Amino acid sequence: MNTYNDKLMVVGGNELNGEATIQTSKNAVLPILAGCVLCDKPIVIKNVPNLLDVHNMFNILKGIGVSIDCVDKDCYIDASNITSTTLNQELCKALRSSIFLLGPMLARTRQAVISYPGGCDIGNRPIDLHLSGLEKLGVKIIKRHSLIYCDARNMHSATIQLDFPSVGATENLMMASVFLKGTTRLINVAKEPEIVDLQNFLNSMGCNISGAGSAEITITGVDKLHSTQYMPIGDRIVAGTLMIATAITGGKVALKNTDFKNNQSLIAKLSSVGCQIDIKSDIIYISSKGRLPSVDLIDTQVYPGFPTDMQAQMMSLQAVSDGVSIMCENVFENRYKHAKELIKMGANIILRDRVAVVKGVKELTGAPVDATDLRAGAGLVLAGLKANGYTTVNNAYYIDRGYEQFENLLSSLGANIKRI
Repeated sequence: MNTYNDKLMVVGGNELNGEATIQTSKNAVLPILAGCVLCDKPIVIKNVPNLLDVHNMFNILKGIGVSIDCVDKDCYIDASNITSTTLNQELCKALRSSIFLLGPMLARTRQAVISYPGGCDIGNRPIDLHLSGLEKLGVKIIKRHSLIYCDARNMHSATIQLDFPSVGATENLMMASVFLKGTTRLINVAKEPEIVDLQNFLNSMGCNISGAGSAEITITGVDKLHSTQYMPIGDRIVAGTLMIATAITGGKVALKNTDFKNNQSLIAKLSSVGCQIDIKSDIIYISSKGRLPSVDLIDTQVYPGFPTDMQAQMMSLQAVSDGVSIMCENVFENRYKHAKELIKMGANIILRDRVAVVKGVKELTGAPVDATDLRAGAGLVLAGLKANGYTTVNNAYYIDRGYEQFENLLSSLGANIKRI
C-alpha cells in the first residue's frame, strides 16, 4: 500500500446525501492487533480496515514471527511462534502505535527492544508514562542510541497512578499486566471507548480485566489465554468527520455502525448551531441547511470532552460559519498547522499559542494545500467540499493512515473528489 505521492482533488459545491457504513476504528484495531501477541493460539479479527497504519502494524508483527492472513477484511493472526523480541526500527519510527507492542511483548516474552515511535507531528507525545508505569511493574529499562531495552524477568503486579490519563499508557499497562500474579490497579486512566473495546477483546481471550471506561482499571493475572474471534467498534472520528462534512456542505446523511454515545460532545456542538441529529439504534442521521452560526467556544479535552482529533475538521466548519469561534487546543501544542493552509483558501484565522480565533467567511476559494497530519488532511478535504473551484490536498498518505479510501466514501455521498 504505497500512497506517498498521491493527492486528493476536490471540487466544492455539492451537498452530501445518502448513507455510509463507518469503518472499524483505527484507534481500536491497532492496540487489539498488538494484543494478539499475548496469545499463542490463532485469533480472528473481523472487519479490519485497509489503512496505512494497519499495514505498518502488520509488517511490524510479521517481523517478529507473527503469521497474518487476511481474507477480505477478516484477518487470521497466529502469534504462536515469536521469533524475535526486537521490533523493526524503521517501521516503529513510522507508526506511533508501535509502542502498543511493548506491553504485550513484555508480558509474553519478558523482554523487548523498541525504538522511539513516530507518527504525525502534532506535538510533544512523550512515552514517559508508558515507561515509568512499566518500571513500577518491575521492568528494567535502559535507553541507548534511540533504542529502549526492556527486561521484564522480575515483573510483578502493582498499583499505578498515572500523572495524566494517557490512552496509550493505559492500554500498554493493561496488556503488560495480564499474566502477573495477583491484582494490578491502574488509577487515573483514560476513559476512551477504544479502551473499553480493548478490555472486551482481551477478556474474550480469557483475561480478567474490569473498569475500562472509568478512572480505575483492575487486572487480575491469569495463566493462559485461548483463541477468539473479535469485531472492533466503529470509528467515532470517521463518523464525526462525516457529520461535520454534512454540516459544512448541507444535505442529509445516515451513518451506520456508529454509537452516538461515543460522539456526544460533537453532537452537542452541532445540534447547538442548527444541525438536525436523530439516533436510531446504531445509525446517526444528520441534516444541515444553509450557512450555520459559529460555535462560540470549542475546547479540546480528553474523553469525554471534545476530541482533539476533531479539532481540524471543526476549524474548517467554523471557517465558513456565521460569526466568531474561539478554539482552544488543550491536548497537543502543535496541532494548528492546518490553519495556515485554510488561510490560503481565504479563511480568517488568528493564532495565539494554543488559541485560534476563527471569524467565519461566506466562501472559501480552492487552492493547493498540504496535509500536515492525519486529521489536518481530513479537515482540508472538508474545506475543499465547500470552497469555490478546485482544491488539491497534497500528502494524501496522511489521510490514508486513518480513513479507508476517503475519496470513495465521500464520492458515494455526492462529493466531487478523486485521487490523482
